[in-house]
Amino acid sequence: MAASSSSPLRFSVKRREPQLIVPSKPTPHEIKQLSDIDDQQGLRFHFPFVMFYRSHPAMKRKDPVKVIKEALGKALVFYYPFAGRIIEGPRSKLLVDCTGEGILFVEADAGVTIDQLGDSIHPPFSYIEEFLHDVPGSSGILGCPLLLIQVTRLACGGFIFAIRLNHTMSDSLGLSKFLNTVGEVALGASTPSLLPVWEREILNARNPPRVTCVHREYEQLTHTEASIVMTLQEHEKDMAHRSFFFGPSELKSIRKHIPPHLQKCSNFEDVVRLSVVINVRGKQGLKVPIGYYGNAFAYPTAISKAGLLCQSPLGYALELVTRLQTQMNEEYIKSVADLMVLKGRPHYRTVWSFLIADATRVGLGDIDFGWGKAVYGGLIGARPCASYHHWYNYCWEFSFIQAPTFASEPLDKNNNYCQCSWKTCDVKLSLVLNETTGFVGSGRHWIGKRDGKKDSTARA
Repeated sequence: MAASSSSPLRFSVKRREPQLIVPSKPTPHEIKQLSDIDDQQGLRFHFPFVMFYRSHPAMKRKDPVKVIKEALGKALVFYYPFAGRIIEGPRSKLLVDCTGEGILFVEADAGVTIDQLGDSIHPPFSYIEEFLHDVPGSSGILGCPLLLIQVTRLACGGFIFAIRLNHTMSDSLGLSKFLNTVGEVALGASTPSLLPVWEREILNARNPPRVTCVHREYEQLTHTEASIVMTLQEHEKDMAHRSFFFGPSELKSIRKHIPPHLQKCSNFEDVVRLSVVINVRGKQGLKVPIGYYGNAFAYPTAISKAGLLCQSPLGYALELVTRLQTQMNEEYIKSVADLMVLKGRPHYRTVWSFLIADATRVGLGDIDFGWGKAVYGGLIGARPCASYHHWYNYCWEFSFIQAPTFASEPLDKNNNYCQCSWKTCDVKLSLVLNETTGFVGSGRHWIGKRDGKKDSTARA
C-alpha cells in the first residue's frame, strides 16, 4: 500500500517475482575492460530513472510488459555487455564479464491512474519505491545485474517504466541510446538505427599517464573534511528535496541580473556555483563515436571565497562557471583518466561541494515503446550535494537537496529556513536558502519559492 504524508492518495501495487531477461540470440562470452573514466569511485553506484506513459488508442490490446520484455531481449543482442556482470581486476580496475546472465525485470500492476498521480509525476517522486522495487541482493556493483527494470501497468491503461543503471557501465546519454534501441525494436525494427560502440579505450589513461591539468574536483580531503563526510552520510535522510520550475518569463527575469555579454547563455547550468558535469562528446580533439554508450563526461570545478560570492552580483558566479566550459577538451579528459590511474581512482569531492548537471538533452522523455512519448522521462531526483535540471512540460525543472539538518542554521519546526555551506578545497561557497521569502543565493537573487503544500513556480 502506497501513501504519502503530503497526499491522501492511496493505492496498491502488486509485483510478480523478479526474472532475468537474457539476449534473444547467442552473444559473445568475453571480458571487456571499462574505461578509466567509467570505473572511478564516484561512479560506483546505481542510478535510477523513470518514465510515465499514458494509454494509446492504437495499443489497447497490447500489453506493455510483454512488448517491452520482448524488445529488451532483442536489444540486448546488440548491447550484450549489459547482460553481463562487473568484476574487479588488478589495481581496482573494473571489467565486464559478458556472461549473458541477463538483466533483472519486475512486472507489476498498480491500482492508480496517471491523472491521480498528478503532481507526483516530477521529482521528487513520492511513490518511487513502489514503481522501482529494490530487489534484495541486486544493488551491488560487483556480480549483480547491471540493469534493474520495473514496468508497472496502471488502471488507466498507461504504464510506468522505471530503470536502475549501474553507473560504471554508462552515463544517462548512453542509457538513452540503449532504451532508444529498445523502443525501435518494440516498434518493429530488426536492427538499431544507431549501432552501439564499445571502444572504451578511447577514454583510457595515456602511456605513461601524466596529469597536465588542475583537477580541484579530486583534491584530497583534510582530516576535518573527512569527518564531515561521515556527518553528511549520517544525516542524508534528514535532507529535504524540492523542485523549482522555470519557464521563459522566469529565465528572462533572471537574465536581468546578468551582465549583457553573458545574457545569451542558454543553459541553466550557467548560473550555478561549483562543479558542472560537462559532456565530452563532440568536443574538439576528442573523437568519441556517436554510438559510444560509456561514461563520457567530467566535472571541472570553479572555486570562490564565500564572502566574495555572496557580495557579488549573479554575473560573478555565472562568469566562474562559464570559464569551466572552455576547459573541457581532449587534454582535460585525458588528464582526468591519467589521474584515475595514478591516484587509485579517487572519488570526486563531496564535502562542502555542490555539483550540477544539465539533463535537458538526455532524451529519455522521447523514448517510444509504441505508446508515444513519455509524459515525463528522466531522473527521479537529486543526490546529496548534487542537482539535475531538465525539461518538464516546457519549463525548466531544478530539483535538489536543500535542507540538511547539520547546516549552520537548522530548520525550524515548520521546515521553513536553512543555511547551507558547500566547500571545495579551502574555499567556501555559501547559499542562504529562505523558503518563506523565496530567496536563493546571496539574499538578493530570488529564483524559487514554494508554499507549505507543494513547489511553486519561481518568479522575479
